[in-house]
Order: sequence, then C-alpha cells, then structure tokens
Amino acid sequence: MLEEFKKFAMRGNVIDLAVGFIMGGAFGAIVSSLVNDVIMPPIGLVLGKVDFKSLFIDLSGQGFKTLEEAKKASAATINYGVFINTLINFVIVAFVLFLL
Repeated sequence: MLEEFKKFAMRGNVIDLAVGFIMGGAFGAIVSSLVNDVIMPPIGLVLGKVDFKSLFIDLSGQGFKTLEEAKKASAATINYGVFINTLINFVIVAFVLFLL
C-alpha cells in the first residue's frame, strides 16, 4: 500500500498540482499587493483622499470614528472598504485566469 501511494504521489499530475497550488498562493499575494499598494491609493486620492480599507458602517450605533476603534471595542461593523479591495483583487485574478 505504501508503494502504491509513492507511485501516486510521484506521478506528474500530483507534482504539477502541488506546484500550481504554491504558485497560485504566491500570485494571490502579488495581486493583493498590487490592489492594496498600487491601484487603490491613487483611486482613493482622486476620490478625495479616501482610504478604502477604513470605510465601514458601524452597526452598534456608538459612533466610532475609525474601523480600528470599532474592532478594539468588538463592535459589529460592515467593512465595505475591505470588501471593495477584495472584489477588485478577485476581478484581477479572474481576468488573468481568463487570459490563460
């Protein structure tokens, strides 16, 4: 049984899958940095110096000024700025995969 597992694990398909999985993770990190550090800052600047990561709706009604304050108080929030960044990240990855 161990010998069969070795044969299975060393087949080209499994190795290719492992390499693809690792490369996909690295690519995801690059795209995240591209969105968060390159694309979104100029867009935020054009829209009036908006930092998308800090956009949120406070559901607790306590009037927190920043997302960090709300998180520190464990307040319920809708973090739509983070969602916008994640959505743009997904669109870029989906587009690159479409091109492949």
